[in-house]
Amino acid sequence: MIRFRRRPPLAELRLLIFDLDGTLIDSRIDLANSVNAMLRQYGRHELPIEVIATYVGDGAPTLVRRALGDPDDETFLQQALAFFLAYYREHKLDNTQLYAGVREALTAISRDPDGTPRKLAILSNKPVNPSRQIAQALGLADFFLQIYGGNSFSTKKPDPLGAQRLLDENGCTAEQTLLIGDTDIDVLTARNAGLWSCGVNYGFAPHTLETAPPDILLDHPSELAQLFTV
Repeated sequence: MIRFRRRPPLAELRLLIFDLDGTLIDSRIDLANSVNAMLRQYGRHELPIEVIATYVGDGAPTLVRRALGDPDDETFLQQALAFFLAYYREHKLDNTQLYAGVREALTAISRDPDGTPRKLAILSNKPVNPSRQIAQALGLADFFLQIYGGNSFSTKKPDPLGAQRLLDENGCTAEQTLLIGDTDIDVLTARNAGLWSCGVNYGFAPHTLETAPPDILLDHPSELAQLFTV
């Protein structure tokens, strides 16, 4: 069901910025397997997938730090991060797939009813190379004009820098832009950049949307297409 806290001027939206993990793709198994491989490497106990999923959203360094229990040894953290990234690089597509309905929704919203193209972009906190490689492998890349990751800029979401760069590059205003994501990080990014926000309940951490309510809340990817006919 589509729920509005504030109703954006949907007909005037020209730029749609998407989060990746938990929004477009279900990558939780490959992320969890990579985290647990890192934990095994350093003699730590593995964690349940459900727990690891709650650590996703702030980028790989924070994911690794949380999984290790926030240790003080920065050298160890960097070693563990390097192991995680190397393992994930090789296994990022073992189980990762699009959420059902995502491809159809992107096809439906890529143009206005009058045929005018909408601009679509990805802004993830996942490193940019795996973000782009996954999008390419799953047939998403052609939908998006830009795909940026957590190391594309000097700051990550919820800092507005990446979103502001996308506004500049696409010649759009904040009022014309909607950011779609599955966590409070995405909602706060939208707020910090002055954008409209859309949260999805099917992602990794829908409970975080209770503390940072988005302007629009969706339960299924298919509702994204419905949104523009409401």
